[in-house]
Amino acid sequence: MNFSTQIKPISYLKSHTAEMAKELAKTRQPVIITQNGEAKFVVIDVHSYEQQEETLSLLKILALGQHEIEQGLFRSATEVFSDLDK
Repeated sequence: MNFSTQIKPISYLKSHTAEMAKELAKTRQPVIITQNGEAKFVVIDVHSYEQQEETLSLLKILALGQHEIEQGLFRSATEVFSDLDK
């Protein structure tokens, strides 16, 4: 992804909002918005946002699982399947 082509000043966002919305939906590329030459925020389409949130949720679940494993809060697969067979 080439961020240099996806940097726009806030004035561009203000005057081209509808155009940007169409472009974001089509390309699903984030746009970095600047104010006074400084990066201030990133605009993304809603589908990309939802996908990122889902990914973050899954990563949090994995991190929690890893933490539980490190604390010894787990059972072996053999033990679990044995209990299920009962």
